[in-house]
Amino acid sequence: MSDFFDDYSKTLESPADHHFVITPSDTADLAIIPRALRVGSAGTLSLRDKAGQDITYTVFDGEVVVFRAVRVLATGTTAGNIVGWY
Repeated sequence: MSDFFDDYSKTLESPADHHFVITPSDTADLAIIPRALRVGSAGTLSLRDKAGQDITYTVFDGEVVVFRAVRVLATGTTAGNIVGWY
C-alpha cells in the first residue's frame, strides 16, 4: 500500500494513524494517551488529566473530544463506544 504522506512530519494537527477502544476504569490509566476521543453514544464522559484533575463533560453521539486524557473514569461516564486516536 502506498502512503504518499509517509515522509511528512506528524504534528497534533495531522490526522491520527491509530485508534483503540477505551474501557472506562476508576483504577487504570490508559495505556496510550490519545490525541482525542470519539464518543459513539451520548452521555457523560468523566476524564482525568495529567495533573490528576477529574472533570465530567456532557457529550453527544459522534462527538470528538480534543483532549489528551490519561484516564476515562467508569464513575461518572455514561457515554458509550469510546475510541481513542493517536
